[in-house]
Amino acid sequence: MNPLAGTIKKLQDMIVAHPDVPEALKMRGFEQLARAALSMQYGGNGASFEIVEKYIEFMCQLPWNVESADNLDIAKAHQVIDSKHYGLPKVKERMMEYLASVILVKKENPRAIFRAPSLLFVGLAGTGKTTFAHIIAETLGRKSYLIPFGGLSQALDLRGYSKTSPYAQPGLILKALAHCGSRNPVIILDELDRGHGNDGAGIMGALLEILDHNQNATFTDYFLDYPFNLSQVMFIGTANNTREISTAVLDRMEIIEMPTYNDQEKIAIGKTYVLPREAQEAGLKSEQLVIDDDVWPKLVRPLGFEPGIRSLERLIESVVRKVALHIVSHDYDSVRITTENMYNYVDMTFASNS
Repeated sequence: MNPLAGTIKKLQDMIVAHPDVPEALKMRGFEQLARAALSMQYGGNGASFEIVEKYIEFMCQLPWNVESADNLDIAKAHQVIDSKHYGLPKVKERMMEYLASVILVKKENPRAIFRAPSLLFVGLAGTGKTTFAHIIAETLGRKSYLIPFGGLSQALDLRGYSKTSPYAQPGLILKALAHCGSRNPVIILDELDRGHGNDGAGIMGALLEILDHNQNATFTDYFLDYPFNLSQVMFIGTANNTREISTAVLDRMEIIEMPTYNDQEKIAIGKTYVLPREAQEAGLKSEQLVIDDDVWPKLVRPLGFEPGIRSLERLIESVVRKVALHIVSHDYDSVRITTENMYNYVDMTFASNS
């Protein structure tokens, strides 16, 4: 008996059982299985069969007709987005405008297709571009997936590698969809201005196809070699600047400038968002760590004129760790940081060198 018979039967059953895989692709899967089985019967190598197995498993993982239901409660969306990120009124307003349009379109026709916008957040490091992209996904009730362009070397990383290639595998775009399990996630194209290797033009060309609404409804990954509809995906790019991004790609995205933060804004963010998050992650209850109001300016100012809040986040994280250690070591009920005792908990050398 052919030792692969059980695996072939399992893959055949997988194809039959999947209701959403297009019929033409199912037939292709059956044909490839038959050819691979025949090849193995006459001394073919196992590597080719493994590729066919990977191909069938992947096509059955893709969310051909599965979508996340958007949160269409505008008041709840406002609440979520305000509770997760400080300021940025213009950016938040843009998201509410999009949501309002979806609500109106769906009210007239619940089955209507509303193409998601492609956004590009541009701003200096630490201004919250990537964080805000994840928050948009949470606000909409969608899953999110991050593709770091800093590690991209060629367009095939996005488009996939053909089954005839020794590196045969799907591209990052379809991998993101398979991971999220829906065809309308938020895919974050992180640091679009970095890491294009020797194939910058190729990567920009692939992005153009991915972002263009006239093309992405029939996006073809080289591994799958079959069109997949990307029109319901919301793509959000981030970049420090737009110099390395092609004009054609920029034309397909709505550019949103991310502002820098002043001292008062950093204090508000530290108090309202960063400290509660870091304390929770360290296992501290809210009443176990109190930082006096007059301490906050002293925490922020040594960080200089950094436009974002990354150094502030690292500083608060270090403070929380020290407080947790003191509470456990000395059996304290709580710690209050004042201007008199702050140097017991705050490493100002760390702050100035962050």
